Amino acid sequence: MGEVRHEAVIGAPREAVFSYVDDYRNVPEYMFGVGRFTPTTEVTHGQDSEFETAIRVGPKELTSTVRCTEWIDGQLIRLESVKGFGADTAWTFADGDEPGTTVLRVVFGYTLPGGLAGKVLGGLIGPFAEQGVKHTEAKIRAAVED
Repeated sequence: MGEVRHEAVIGAPREAVFSYVDDYRNVPEYMFGVGRFTPTTEVTHGQDSEFETAIRVGPKELTSTVRCTEWIDGQLIRLESVKGFGADTAWTFADGDEPGTTVLRVVFGYTLPGGLAGKVLGGLIGPFAEQGVKHTEAKIRAAVED
C-alpha cells in the first residue's frame, strides 16, 4: 500500500475549512483528478455516507465506492474504499496557532493491483499524488481564504 501525507496551515477558521471539505459537491472542485463523486445513500455526509467516485490517473480512469467510516464534526473525515480501486483518505482539522487559521492534515492511502497493471499504475500514481496534493491544497485555500 502506498501513502501520501500532507499538512498545511489554511488562513480560514476550522469550521469553514471543515464545511467545505465535508460537502461532497465540492470534491470534484478541489480533489485533483476526481471527475465524479456521487452519493449512493440518502446520507450525504458524515458516518456511513457512501459515494461512487471516478478519478483520472494519466490515461486511466479508476472507479471506486468509498464509505465514511469515521466522522467527527469539525475534526475528522475518514473515507475507506469498499469497492473498486483501493483508496482511503483521512482528513483532520485543528485550530492553528494564529487566530482564524486551520491546520489541515490529509493522508491518502492506496492499494495497487498485482502484476503488470500494478506496475504501470505504480509509475503513474507517485507523480500524480504529488501533483494532486498541491492542487488540492491550492483549491481549498482559494475557496475558503478571504
